Amino acid sequence: MNSAQRFGLATVLVIFLSDQALKIWLLYGVGLAENGPFDLTPFMTIVLAWNRGISYGLFQQGTDLGRWLLVLLSFGAAIWLWRWMWRSERRFTVLSLALIIGGALGNGLDRAVYGAVVDFVHLHWGDFSWYIFNIADVAIVVGVLGLLYESFHPETEKTA
Repeated sequence: MNSAQRFGLATVLVIFLSDQALKIWLLYGVGLAENGPFDLTPFMTIVLAWNRGISYGLFQQGTDLGRWLLVLLSFGAAIWLWRWMWRSERRFTVLSLALIIGGALGNGLDRAVYGAVVDFVHLHWGDFSWYIFNIADVAIVVGVLGLLYESFHPETEKTA
């Protein structure tokens, strides 16, 4: 295993484990479902939302078939991206892919265990209200932005 692969594996584990640990803590330690939402800052509320769809609540699934198709999609995408990451020597590419993989695994596990993704961060200010999301969602978005950035700036890094 080379250094880029170790870096990718470590990043996947950090994202996946931190995402799952925070969700478990909020669900069972804090009892978010029983105790309800709470304000962390004047613009951020921790609130429980079960997302049965994909990003931004698109493609909501109300059946077990839909749920398991999304589980398979999450894990299938993670495997495909893992192969790409494992072959890459560019640290920026590896980081971006690892963020997406860790997020996909976290949300995929939620769907398999709970039947929906556990979302909990709600950003708002005045009349503005953003979608409710989680660490896995942030990792996926940052990873995709990294891949997009790299595709427009391929000279940013040549080797690991």
